[in-house]
Amino acid sequence: MRASDRAYMALLEDIVEWRLTPGTVLGEVEQAARLGVSRTPLREALSRLVADGVVAPLPGRGLVVTEVSLRDITELFELRRALEAPAARLAAARRKPGVFEDLQRDFRSAAELIRPDDVVQHEYFALVTRLDDAIDTACENQYLVGSLRGLRIHFVRIRRHAAADPQRLLEAAQEHLLIVDAIVAGDAELAGHATYVHLHQAQRSVLAHTPQIPTTTQGQP
Repeated sequence: MRASDRAYMALLEDIVEWRLTPGTVLGEVEQAARLGVSRTPLREALSRLVADGVVAPLPGRGLVVTEVSLRDITELFELRRALEAPAARLAAARRKPGVFEDLQRDFRSAAELIRPDDVVQHEYFALVTRLDDAIDTACENQYLVGSLRGLRIHFVRIRRHAAADPQRLLEAAQEHLLIVDAIVAGDAELAGHATYVHLHQAQRSVLAHTPQIPTTTQGQP
């Protein structure tokens, strides 16, 4: 793996996992030393993060991790609804049932993955990622998938810091199951509608926790 790719992946993980919080200054010398790369591949990695929208130049401070605001979240959910509902409809029309039947079984027992003492809920979100990947493959539209994958970077970042709410996750698991059921049945309209409802409920939950998202005006936290 190229040094710039390693630096990009390490920085992106630190950002979405909130080890680098909004407002953190990403100094080249400091980050190059921390990641064990030279400044040239680090600059390439930072350029990619700027393109992703999770890092931005700030006059007088250099590159910083971008803030997460109510407006940002609202606009991101507007775009997500515009992309994910059609993707679910296409997946229902073009799916290979076996893949989604496996997901159907796993979402029926998803409650077992949701633990009140796990604030990140790794196992549950790994299952959600499997569903996202399955829909991406089934919808057979590279342009739609490319847009969705870029968008999901922001949502991984948002959901990792949302306050743990096991009850909401249980509700989300049922919403995901309805989406999978519709895809297995080949019901495109239900798949799209279930996706829209799920995203509406997810937006309400995320916005409820947004005031708890911290920012920093200093260097690395």
